[in-house]
Amino acid sequence: MPAALFQPTSKEDVAKFMQLVKPFIQDGKFAFAIRGGGQNPLPYCANIEKPGITLDLTLLNGINVKDGCITIGGGARWGAVFDALDGTGFGVSGNRSSRAGIRGLALQGGLSFFSSREGFVSDNILNYEIVLASGEIVNANANENFDLWLALRGGSNNFGIGGSVYYFGPSFPGQIDALVAELQKEDATEETHLMISTGFAAMFGPQPMCQNQVYYTKEVEKPAVLEPFVSITPQIDSMSSMRMLSKCSYMNVTVKADAATLKTASEFYSSAVGAINTTDGLICSFTLQPYALSCLKKSVSQGGNSLGLDPKDGPLVSVLLLTYWDKKEDDDKIAKTMRGVLEDIRKDSKEKGTAVPFESLNYAYQFQDPIGSYGEDNKKKLQEVSKKHDLEGIFQTAVPGGFKLFV
Repeated sequence: MPAALFQPTSKEDVAKFMQLVKPFIQDGKFAFAIRGGGQNPLPYCANIEKPGITLDLTLLNGINVKDGCITIGGGARWGAVFDALDGTGFGVSGNRSSRAGIRGLALQGGLSFFSSREGFVSDNILNYEIVLASGEIVNANANENFDLWLALRGGSNNFGIGGSVYYFGPSFPGQIDALVAELQKEDATEETHLMISTGFAAMFGPQPMCQNQVYYTKEVEKPAVLEPFVSITPQIDSMSSMRMLSKCSYMNVTVKADAATLKTASEFYSSAVGAINTTDGLICSFTLQPYALSCLKKSVSQGGNSLGLDPKDGPLVSVLLLTYWDKKEDDDKIAKTMRGVLEDIRKDSKEKGTAVPFESLNYAYQFQDPIGSYGEDNKKKLQEVSKKHDLEGIFQTAVPGGFKLFV
């Protein structure tokens, strides 16, 4: 638990907070966490222990639609944003979960249902209003503080505060083929958002369970492009909701859209899960999230970001290992097992020539280095922006959560 919770109601309150805590930071006796939606499971990202303070942005939740743009407070949740846009004729590239917060996704790249057409979530942010370490309130956009604007598109908390189908395991390799075939099409549509997963849930017994989450962003009944992903037989017509558990880990690796690489990766995963499937409360999944070529091209046309992804490498697929479990005594076993899967995938993809260094910061575990994966030049640019706008390194030393720039 933190020593205190600070809940600003305005950007001026955030500026006052920075000015108040700065003397204690300089003495090296104080640290703080910044919480937006609070979904990130890594230590100190959404909360902190005594004597630290949690800066909770929940009350900075204003939403304003004007002149074809939407202004969103850093503490808002995406569901409220979608509600505000309902009936206006406008849409937004936002989180795929209405309960998630704005801040993390806006600073870490982020996928939306519209990413194949509109790029990453951060690519669609026209302006960041941000409180710097000095307490100064500035804007960062294409015309003002451009270096900071670009850095914030993937640089995380280092600069300032600111339909499903369920089926069974034997069908999964064929779904990998369908996914890669769609990504490799020269005329691949920009209107789809596809995710396919295989995994395990203790409540369903030892057999692997699979899920396709597929979306089409235009009003078309039964679009043909989704047919391969919704017509699997046999499939499960209905399933109960699963509960969220107290222990959670994300890990990820990125590879080129290659069916052989992805099938081997799923085999590594299935084999590893077989050794831990008696873990109390285990729910885990191996999820493939594509970065379509159109998404990577859109990032460039929207001014770029800090992620280091190049259209010439695409299309790409992010392999996400998501795990929930109940007991602390299983922490090391889960971490070791999933890290082993990740390392096997990396080794195999390097041998196949399909490896990509990028690691999504949204889904990275503590041992990973997502900012380093952006590439040496991009990391250096982020460090230069930090030195310029945070002269004393407050967001590097006094905000321990997340991934830092100088490690």
